[in-house]
Amino acid sequence: MRAPVKLYRIGELVRYTPFSRQTIHNYTIMGLIREAEWTNGGHRLYDESVFGRLSKIIELKKTKTLWQIRRILCKEDTGKRRRQLSDN
Repeated sequence: MRAPVKLYRIGELVRYTPFSRQTIHNYTIMGLIREAEWTNGGHRLYDESVFGRLSKIIELKKTKTLWQIRRILCKEDTGKRRRQLSDN
């Protein structure tokens, strides 16, 4: 038996990270992070992987613009999807 995956609302991300609600929203709209699900009421829910992604964004922001970061993360995501497809 597996425990259900913990999902986080934006307010929880704000509490556990240095980012504001608006920044989390902007990063979602820009495609830097992705919601895992939506509630019936239309609220975004994020899985635990978002914390690693936000940490990576913090590091990359030291030397890159947000658009450069977006390109880097998109390339990484594409590589991960290709590896997953080839493993199946």
